[in-house]
Amino acid sequence: MQETREPKHLKHLFDANRAWAQQMETESPGFFAHLTAQQKPEYLWIGCSDSRVPANQITGLMPGEVFVHRNIANVVLNTDLNCMSVVDFAVDVLQVKHIIVCGHYGCGGVEAAIHGNTTGAVDHWLSGIRDLWEENFDTLSMLDEQAARARLCELNVSQQVKSLSRSTVVREAWARGQDLELHGWIYGITDGLLRDLDEHRTAPD
Repeated sequence: MQETREPKHLKHLFDANRAWAQQMETESPGFFAHLTAQQKPEYLWIGCSDSRVPANQITGLMPGEVFVHRNIANVVLNTDLNCMSVVDFAVDVLQVKHIIVCGHYGCGGVEAAIHGNTTGAVDHWLSGIRDLWEENFDTLSMLDEQAARARLCELNVSQQVKSLSRSTVVREAWARGQDLELHGWIYGITDGLLRDLDEHRTAPD
């Protein structure tokens, strides 16, 4: 183990980390030794990078119990090497049983896609959500602005679950009979609650 050095910057974060590590070891002696021995999570969480939506905390799961990938607006693209590498490792190596795509209401990425006020890489990244807005505009425009944004957040989750179900990694897992379920959830920042959007898949369309 490397020698612990006194931090020169952001000391309060190191202090908080030290206190957390001591608390974990006090409450569960041998906790970190157990974590070192193996990583065997049952869940892969694909969520938004939003700092208000931390996967472990809102699900009550401990370190080691959920494998996590996060990006702006919880997008799943089959051309995204980062996301697909995480899915591949989770499914083929870790043998997770559930992949949860979780969006959240009030998503800044979704709102930026609606208003078209992004540039560069972010603008390109959100293009699929912008397409989703345009495809459903007739229905969404009948809602008030807040309800329309919330509904687009839900539609985005459904779209990403659909995209995930068509990925090579997931299709091959199902083809060989691997026990793998996909789920679409959404999180409410205003009340801290998860909601199941009934996007549950265990086989290709």
